[in-house]
Parts: sequence; structure tokens; C-alpha cells
Amino acid sequence: MPESDILVRAHGLTKRFGDFSAVKGIDFELRRGEAFGFLGPNGAGKSSTMRMLGCVSPPTSGELSIMGMDPRTQGSAIRARLGVVPQEDTLDLELTVRENLLIYGRYFGLPRQVIRERTARLLDFVQLADRTNDEVEPLSGGLKRRLTIARSLINEPEILLLDEPTTGLDPQARHVVWDRLFRLKQQGVTLILTTHYMDEAEQLCDRLVVMDHGRIAAEGSPRELITTYSTPEVLELRFDPSTHEQAAEKLTAVPAERMEVLADRILLYIPNGDAALTSANELGLDPVTSLVRRSTLEDVFLRLTGRRLDD
Repeated sequence: MPESDILVRAHGLTKRFGDFSAVKGIDFELRRGEAFGFLGPNGAGKSSTMRMLGCVSPPTSGELSIMGMDPRTQGSAIRARLGVVPQEDTLDLELTVRENLLIYGRYFGLPRQVIRERTARLLDFVQLADRTNDEVEPLSGGLKRRLTIARSLINEPEILLLDEPTTGLDPQARHVVWDRLFRLKQQGVTLILTTHYMDEAEQLCDRLVVMDHGRIAAEGSPRELITTYSTPEVLELRFDPSTHEQAAEKLTAVPAERMEVLADRILLYIPNGDAALTSANELGLDPVTSLVRRSTLEDVFLRLTGRRLDD
């Protein structure tokens, strides 16, 4: 791969706060034009990594290069070419939708006319053109998120950092945000996002790393990770709490690559879920509910870390 196609390179990247190590020597490379994700639960080190990438928190040790520059000495030059969508919206609630973009554009020293033109185009892009003169405070969470994304694009960044971009949104609002982010990727914007939603990672990411306790547990495309660390299908069985443990013991007789006994259900990882369900029924087991589904990134995370993404 040409050197110019690698926008971000990290080697041994570490972030410590006193005696606590939030990020423990991770390595990754990010290519121009891709969507790259950090997947993991709260406390995995995702946000600390994003703050280093955003040049607002210097690495404790290790190497980090962003667009060929060193964040320790060229942070302001890097930030001028980044867009940032923080985990919490930082909009000015007393201003209108349009004013939020106009004022933010001034931070980058852009000419007023350029800011006005970009503001109109971006509000149209995030489907807020009809709310241009509305105050921000009464807007829904989904509309505020779309406005935050529009604001982050005012400087036409080469890289867009998104920290948990759809946390707290309802399913419909999440899908609208996903659609806008997919369109940005089609336009050549490089996306870096953190998420603890496995469906979000599968929808948006070309490649991702699974993080746990400050380390990278695995890296690859969503499909590669699922193929490597899980099975084609998963059989989910729920039993009455009084028979849950007994059912788990009996299910060891069902041929499966592995079994996960969770508090509320039992997961069997198998090539053929229907055949496994037939085997379970032949053992005399009568689950309250049964579901055959394809493996997801949550199954990958459970395999790698022993816990679910929302734990």
C-alpha cells in the first residue's frame, strides 16, 4: 500500500492517568477513505484513544502519526484538518441551528461567505434545512446529533472522529445518522468511530478493532472477525429460571463448537441451528423460547473477552 494512503499509524500507543493505564500499547493503521471502528464496552480505552487521535490528550508513550504529522508538536495543524463529533453534544443551545454552524466556522478562520455557503449545504445534507432558524434547545436528540455532525464538517475535514455517534438515539434516528455517515464515506471522508453497538459497527465499518481493558483483542473486517471467532449460526435458548442450570448440563450433549451460559439464556455456537434445536428437543428439553440467528460481533466479543458488549 502506498505510504500516502496511510492516514494514521499507531505503534505501542499508551495512555496512563497516574497509576491507571487506559490504553496499553496498541498498534493500528488507518487507510485513506475507509471507516475504521473501535468496538468495546465502556472502560475499554476507546475514548482515551479517540482523544489522542483528536490531539486533545497527548500519548504517554508510543508512536502516533496523523496525516504524516506528530500530534505532540503539530496538534493545531492536525486539528485544522479533523472533524470531531464528541460523545456529548456541545452545541450552543441558545443559538439557532444556523448560528451554531456560522460561529463554529469562525474558529477555523474561514471567510464569512464560505461559512454561509457551507452552512446551507451542510444543513441540507443532514436534512435540517427546514429547521435553519429554530433554536437548538427544544430539538430532539436525533436532530441535535445531526446538527453536531454538520458542524463537524464545516472545515471540510479529511478525517471525521465520531465518539459513540448514536448513543441515546431511538432506532429511527440512528438509521438516519448511519445514512448520513455512509454518504460521507462515499464522498471520500475517512471515518474513525467508537461504538458499543455491534450492529452499528457492522453497518458502518470496513475494518475495526475489538478493545478490552486497554488492549486490542482482534482486528479485521466485521465479516472476517465473525468468521474467525464465531460460527455461522447461534441457537439461543431461554428456560424457566428454575430449570436453567439443569438445561445447561443436558445441553452439553448437543454437538456444538462452544456453549455460553448467560444469566438469562444459553447460547450454542453451531454450523446448523435448526439441527441443534432438534437435538435439544430430543433430549427432552422444552425451552420457553428458541431463536436461530447468524453470528454477530457481540458473539465475537463474548468469545474474546468472556462478557457481553453491554456488561
